[in-house]
Amino acid sequence: MCKYNLLYLVLPFFVVLCSFSLRCNAVQSDIDCLISIKDSFEDPLNFLNTTWKFDNQTEGFICKFAGIQCWHPDETRVLSISLPDMGLKGEFPRGIENCTSITSLDLSSNELYGTIPSDISKLIRFTITLDLSSNQFSGAIPSDIANCSFLNSLRLDNNKLQGPIPPEIALLGRLKNFNVANNMLVGPVPRFINSTFPAESYANNPGLCGPPLELCGTKHVGFMLSTVLNRRVQFACGFVTGWSLFTVLGIYLFFFGLPGVKKMLLFINKRTKVMVIDGNESPRGEEVNNDPKVNITLAFNRLFSQ
Repeated sequence: MCKYNLLYLVLPFFVVLCSFSLRCNAVQSDIDCLISIKDSFEDPLNFLNTTWKFDNQTEGFICKFAGIQCWHPDETRVLSISLPDMGLKGEFPRGIENCTSITSLDLSSNELYGTIPSDISKLIRFTITLDLSSNQFSGAIPSDIANCSFLNSLRLDNNKLQGPIPPEIALLGRLKNFNVANNMLVGPVPRFINSTFPAESYANNPGLCGPPLELCGTKHVGFMLSTVLNRRVQFACGFVTGWSLFTVLGIYLFFFGLPGVKKMLLFINKRTKVMVIDGNESPRGEEVNNDPKVNITLAFNRLFSQ
């Protein structure tokens, strides 16, 4: 009986201790998240440098940061990060994975570059809204973005994204807003399971086809093939041109750029007379210099004098 009474006394204390520990860990992870984001960006307008201060870490202090919204004003748990048009430079901030409760991320109209992380679903697991528009992101749209199953709005327009739109994105059943206009995408438009999006969502991607755009046909297949072939032709032309210039430069240096080459050729011509009989060359009258360097030079002289 005493054992049960002791258990009843200890159990509430243990639950409170655990909840307090989890809360502290969550708070610290969100602070670490914002510190990492601030450190990863160049901030020429000093927006983050002047408004994100981590000196006084009282409960809920990050909720007063510009662009940060918390679940509760007095609780250090980030709900959303909105930093549009701040002149920020850098790559996608991987430290955002420490904001484990974030549901909205807006980094639009900045100067962010590089690729969108291939494991983006692990970084923004519960995000509902993602806006990376009007930046300089390049490379492919990662298929892993389809694992962000809570996405309601996805904007990737006005970047430098290439390749096809991953068909897996069509499985995002909650998606209501989707825009990839003004990129360099190719291939068919995905058929979303619960939504349809207007042609404006895909505008200025000459390689895209399929409803609501023009049907995929030889025109678009030809465009994709020509893009690939152009890249290969450019590589081949560059390789051939570079190799030709290297060869010509080597020959020029050998005959005209090396010290004493002209004198050596004149010396050989004076000491050597060559007869051509039935297509065979044989020395006549004078002794040929047996120096290996002279013999090599003689061979080149014969080769290029034909």
